[in-house]
Amino acid sequence: MAPASSYLRTLLILGRVSNLPTVWSNCLAGWLLGGGGEVERLVWLCAGATALYLGGMYLNDAFDAQFDQQHRCERPIPSGAIQVETVWKWGLGWLFLGLITLCFFGRTTAIFAALLAGSVLVYDAVHKIFAFSPVLMAACRFFLILVAASAAQDGVTGLSLWTALVLAAYIVGLSYLARKESTMASVRYWPCLFLVAPLVLAFLVNAGDYKLPALVLGSALALWMVRSLQFAFWSPQRNIGRSVAGLLAGIVLVDLLAVGGGGTALVGAIFVALFALALLFQRFIPAT
Repeated sequence: MAPASSYLRTLLILGRVSNLPTVWSNCLAGWLLGGGGEVERLVWLCAGATALYLGGMYLNDAFDAQFDQQHRCERPIPSGAIQVETVWKWGLGWLFLGLITLCFFGRTTAIFAALLAGSVLVYDAVHKIFAFSPVLMAACRFFLILVAASAAQDGVTGLSLWTALVLAAYIVGLSYLARKESTMASVRYWPCLFLVAPLVLAFLVNAGDYKLPALVLGSALALWMVRSLQFAFWSPQRNIGRSVAGLLAGIVLVDLLAVGGGGTALVGAIFVALFALALLFQRFIPAT
């Protein structure tokens, strides 16, 4: 029984499942911005996105096996918990399953899903050697929002496209910090300015009755970003991993800000639950 539970934990760590609530949050936000639709389609959308995400995370460790041997010996492959060949099989299997699932939503969704899968593969392959790899990570979340919106009844709208763009900017700032976690290199402030892109969009597009909710939700996101960044910049003992984990959970707040002005109390409660779930999962499975 112990070996089985240990192997399951290894698989969960490889998949970085603590970040799955942010994937579901992206799906829900894109879905709502695309006009929504049948709940059953949303469930299948989340299932396909989950499989793609897991495939990307498994392949990330497979590509990084040599790097982790030197810099992150606690990861499953260098620690000997699982063979790299097995991780390759898991990763490619999940990626294929996710892509096939999303293709059933139609040609437009299939195209965006293929672009998403391609972005995942390119990022996994070059992110340790490519200085602008945060842009590739941002592309993954950008296409995920568009996948979700294209599967909804109205398709990709202007607001869903702008939301995808500012979420991508947020991911650029987040990924910049994540690149510094393993090497503990010096950290600069200016790339973190990308994190405020969702706040700028909320300020520009919300007016009238939507202005106050946007202000409240935007303030909550801003406070969470400051709280997360303090561990990287203003703590006596720098902990970049904790900052990155906090900002990853904050993706749910970015999504809530994107739809909160026009959402219902139930929608807001779902996003809050996903945010809490991301924080809870991080207590058991590392986010990075």
